Amino acid sequence: MKKIILLSLVAVFLFSCKNRKGIPDVSGIHVELTIDRFDKTLFSLDTAGMVSALNRLKEKHPDFYDDFMKEVLGVSGSATDSSTLFITRQFIRDYAPVYDSIQLKYRETDWLKKELQEAFRFVKYYFPQYKPGKIILFMGPFDAPGVATTKTGLAIGLHQFAGKDFSVYHTAQLQDLFPLYISRRFSPEYITANCMKAVALDLFPDQSAGKPLIEQMVEKGKQWWLLDKFLPHTPDSIKTGYTALQLKWCKENEGLIWSDVVRNEDLNSLNPTVIQTYIGEGPFTQGFSHEYSPGNLGQWLGWQIVKKFVAKNSGLKPEEVMRTPARKILDEAKYKPR
Repeated sequence: MKKIILLSLVAVFLFSCKNRKGIPDVSGIHVELTIDRFDKTLFSLDTAGMVSALNRLKEKHPDFYDDFMKEVLGVSGSATDSSTLFITRQFIRDYAPVYDSIQLKYRETDWLKKELQEAFRFVKYYFPQYKPGKIILFMGPFDAPGVATTKTGLAIGLHQFAGKDFSVYHTAQLQDLFPLYISRRFSPEYITANCMKAVALDLFPDQSAGKPLIEQMVEKGKQWWLLDKFLPHTPDSIKTGYTALQLKWCKENEGLIWSDVVRNEDLNSLNPTVIQTYIGEGPFTQGFSHEYSPGNLGQWLGWQIVKKFVAKNSGLKPEEVMRTPARKILDEAKYKPR
């Protein structure tokens, strides 16, 4: 009996710890997802008969065919268009070896479906009306998006998730497009986080364009705050794209980082160069440690400001937080890290 009571107390303690973290129980929320393998159909086409092949492709994937042809390959998609026939055939032939290599990682995708279902349970907990839709796996040219929203759901470009050690990513041509600080994130473990970033932007489109530096930082920070809600068990390194060392540096030097920004920059600056310094991809942030600082440091600071605001307004729902003007968040947060 004592053992049973002890186990019960442990269970209560663990449950209360989970509640203190603010992570809701979403196990009872049902999410139905289907994964559509557009990539497999495309690369199984007989390129010797492209007209009938494209007709079959469109028939099997009517909800993604036009998006792929127009937005990814840049052609009309018409089976009577010679340019469409030529470019599609050439793409399939040129990328077939790449596709074969990537398929070694994605023959089975049950793990991905499970990850996405769990993430969408949290989405539906906070936004019950949101419909996840269909998950489409495709492969495009390397400069095509890794994740994009579609009319029916999400499209995931496997060409950007082959693994950080994938040899093609390390060629001179690809390094020009995607330096190592970017391509190191081209791994399967980043797919779900990138999908949830797309969902967050779908729910709350970016409102930062044209705003002063500090407001852009907060607006971007709101996106990461919402991502936290959708992926409460995911490491911050995956959500932010920072390395573990970069995150450690940020946390240990938060006060110094903020004071340096306040001292050296006009927080209300509209200068694109200044804004790009703090909000944008980079191996580091100019003016800080080249070894430990991440690029896009402004979004991390904005994230901390939003968390401070929410801590003072714990009754707000996520939608209310996301719709709160950046300036109001900044004023009420009174962010002064040590």
